Amino acid sequence: MFVARSEELSQLTSAMKRSNHAALLYGKRRVGKTRLIKEALQQQDKTAIYYECIKGTMKENVDAFVKVLLAERVLPFASSFDTFQDVFTFLNSLPREFVVVIDEYPYLSTFVESQKIDSVFQSIVDTKLGNISLILSGSQISVMKNLLEEKDALYGRFGLIIHLQELNYREAAAFYPSKTPYEKIAFYSVFGGSPFVLQQIHDEETLEENIIRTILTPSNPVNLYAFNILLSDYTNAVNAERILAALGNGKKRYTELENKLQSNSTGNLAKQMKSLASMELVRQVAPINRPNDAKKKCYEINDNLIRFYYAYVYPNKSSLQMIGARTFFEQIVSPTLLSEFVPHRFEELCRSFFSQLAKSGKLPGITNIGTYYYDDPVRHRNGEFDVALAFGDEYEIFEAKYYRNPMTLDEIHREAGQVWEIDALNVVRLGFIAANGYAEQENGYTYYSGENLYQLPVY
Repeated sequence: MFVARSEELSQLTSAMKRSNHAALLYGKRRVGKTRLIKEALQQQDKTAIYYECIKGTMKENVDAFVKVLLAERVLPFASSFDTFQDVFTFLNSLPREFVVVIDEYPYLSTFVESQKIDSVFQSIVDTKLGNISLILSGSQISVMKNLLEEKDALYGRFGLIIHLQELNYREAAAFYPSKTPYEKIAFYSVFGGSPFVLQQIHDEETLEENIIRTILTPSNPVNLYAFNILLSDYTNAVNAERILAALGNGKKRYTELENKLQSNSTGNLAKQMKSLASMELVRQVAPINRPNDAKKKCYEINDNLIRFYYAYVYPNKSSLQMIGARTFFEQIVSPTLLSEFVPHRFEELCRSFFSQLAKSGKLPGITNIGTYYYDDPVRHRNGEFDVALAFGDEYEIFEAKYYRNPMTLDEIHREAGQVWEIDALNVVRLGFIAANGYAEQENGYTYYSGENLYQLPVY
């Protein structure tokens, strides 16, 4: 099922229609790059050549590329080419137009320096695309981003650049349309927005049944995806696994990670965090009112599915093997899934909701969205408010509550009291986002429910 991506599809289709043109498409593994490419290829009439690079030498890749040309009957008989430049010179001599897709481009640098590979394709882009639209695609994000740096040979050569992201929570809900908003929030919190993962969900099954059948079953593609995600692109996978397990379902400061991992001050952890961030597996976050406060900056796992895997499965792998998936869910996952795991993800989902409102022009004057850190020395407490919308020096604060039952007026009063007690906070609007709605409401607050999150943006 091809979901959303309408803007990216339109951009890529238009790029493919242009000859003497190069485009760059990148994003983390299983985010839907290949499916997007193939969907775009179906919408144009040029001869399409799709080649997925192998982890081999340059000549091995050239030979494999030639085999694709034979299979597509671009070559009438087997021919020998020494370089990619030779192949593109041949294609450029033919009296028809081509779309050439080079997927997993970073694999070309397995045995050759990436600078040399980039120089080869810089020559191709500059001189051998007369009748060709070239698409370079890849999953090793740090390598692909290097192509956009001024020092790289391919800098400035791309007429279109697409950094493909996961589906957002609304788009992901198309894979489980029969669920209630409360259930959709939980599904997204666990499975995230990877189309590959979402395709494994059975809409007629409960969240528990889907988790047991996929993430908790070692032979299932979802489990294998989570287990292997570090192995293909990260050479120090063991240390990366320890970092992700230390982060789990929460967020930690750098010093907390150092202490937990018993890492000395060699700088290795910083390099590892940078690598994981480049893979878009972790991110650094800070309250919007303390963006430059090093003590408030934390790391957290960016991917919902990977977060679930390292919060529950990775630290308990032996238990899963011994007691089985169903008992594992009942004993290890169920006690905290809806009370701790999903509520943390719900807060981020709510911030995404307001981000969509802002991008659609529904929040004029907004300058930032995030959490708000407060320190109340009088009452000896500190913490963060879930959702803060900054309008210059003024804030709108929303508390996100993933409750099984509708939020009561007593709960509203209690949460509101905590906000109004912070004298330094200039609050111009206070509201709530309750996944299951409200038992009762009173004037003076703004209310959103789970239903609202899945409707067209209204503010």
